[in-house]
Amino acid sequence: MFDYVRDPAEIYRRSFAAIEAEADLARFAGAERTLAVRLIHACGMTDIAADLVLSGGPAEAGAAALQAGAPVLADAEMVARGVIASRLPAGNRIVCTLNDAGVAERARESGTTRSAAAVDAWIPHLAGAVVAVGNAPTALYRLLELLAEGAPRPAVILGFPVGFIGAAESKRALIDHAGGIPFATLTGRRGGSALAAAGVNALPPSPEQTDG
Repeated sequence: MFDYVRDPAEIYRRSFAAIEAEADLARFAGAERTLAVRLIHACGMTDIAADLVLSGGPAEAGAAALQAGAPVLADAEMVARGVIASRLPAGNRIVCTLNDAGVAERARESGTTRSAAAVDAWIPHLAGAVVAVGNAPTALYRLLELLAEGAPRPAVILGFPVGFIGAAESKRALIDHAGGIPFATLTGRRGGSALAAAGVNALPPSPEQTDG
């Protein structure tokens, strides 16, 4: 009924060929280029290449952390579900504390969002972790506040909160206040769980994937 490409390998090949042809990737090299390409592939928008900010070698830092067994800390269940656990190199834990007991109560008491309150529960897991924020600007802001207060430092921050209120500003805060922690982010309003999960999935060495 419809004429469309069915072969997974061909879909994969054409997808990444289109990215290479259409996106301006000149400023990216090595592992950073792979990360940028995977982020573009996750959202289908080649123009995000101009707005990606990668600092401190986030791809290398994240891959090393995962190889060493570090957990992945996700701000939303969609991010956690998007991480391909079978590709993580050390059986790494994927931690999302959003629905943990007491989080909603702490959020009400503090007059903040559940996403921000959930970040407080990351503290025991933060040292050397891979942080993936793909939903809530308040989660990224709270992480930066905790780090400024002396919380353990993660290995890398993949900061891709999305939305109209606070998203662009929280990512600018990450750029300005990461304090030397490697990070990847996308300036402006765009972001989302798919990008944050794709950032994690781009880190560990893995076999060729196909999509359909």
